[in-house]
Amino acid sequence: MVDTVIHVALLFLLPPFLLGVINKTKAKLAGRVGAPLLQAYFDIAKLARKGFVLSGTATWVFRAGPAVALSAVAAAGLLIPFGRFDAPIAFAGDLILFAYLFGMARFFTMTAALDTGSSFEGMGASREAAFSCLSEPALFFAFLVLAKLSGSLSLGKMLMVSPESFASGAAAPLILISLGLFVILLAETCRIPVDDPNTHLELTMIHEAMILDHGGPWLGTILYASSLKLFVLVAVLANVIVPFRTGKAWLDWPIFVGETLALAIVIGFLESAMARLKMRRVPYLLVSAILFCGSAFILLVR
Repeated sequence: MVDTVIHVALLFLLPPFLLGVINKTKAKLAGRVGAPLLQAYFDIAKLARKGFVLSGTATWVFRAGPAVALSAVAAAGLLIPFGRFDAPIAFAGDLILFAYLFGMARFFTMTAALDTGSSFEGMGASREAAFSCLSEPALFFAFLVLAKLSGSLSLGKMLMVSPESFASGAAAPLILISLGLFVILLAETCRIPVDDPNTHLELTMIHEAMILDHGGPWLGTILYASSLKLFVLVAVLANVIVPFRTGKAWLDWPIFVGETLALAIVIGFLESAMARLKMRRVPYLLVSAILFCGSAFILLVR
């Protein structure tokens, strides 16, 4: 019961802090002081107090988009184990539900963008749909590898990779899916080099183009849902690349939090070291994720 409470508390309280760590890392590498680590919390609280303006064509779809996206990503977070601790919700085949909860969040975000009647937001939704068609196969290949190694179709067991797996012949597949999952993380959370969350260049925007008509509490909900999605995918990757645990709850929870913060710092380093890819090269990066995860699956079944 205590572990479930900690799981839920981390799921809903920690995500905006990861954004602060990423931005702080980028600022330090650029020689700047940067915004406070808690800036994302301040921004969400400020937006919650503001008003909003509706497009003349907007319907209930536009209003429901942010709420459904947040609810779907939060539900997906309850299916993921944090470190060695069991997920609050687990059953055979929950990996399918996890993937389609992300798909539902994406679908409602895109339909909310289309509901505004803006051709520019429609362009962003079109790009989002096209790139998701490449990231989802890579995710399922990664899940197939983990299912093969664990002998289970439940994320709770699939993501509890044992250290013995690295010592056996499974080391190469795990390394390959770790690379693929990292690319998926960057694509699904709209980070550099796939997208730039701070961009204002109209012809290169993807996710930001879809939320231009959102403001006030709805924009705050979208920002919070984005940070939650980042945290969930970071948790998935952390379980794969750092499977070592002590078996002591009082130590394993801080280890898990440290892993997520370390991955946030890595993302900050990456975004400082390279620029965003040209739009036509983004599919190549996503195809590489499919090749990484697909090759890992072939190594296990050959």
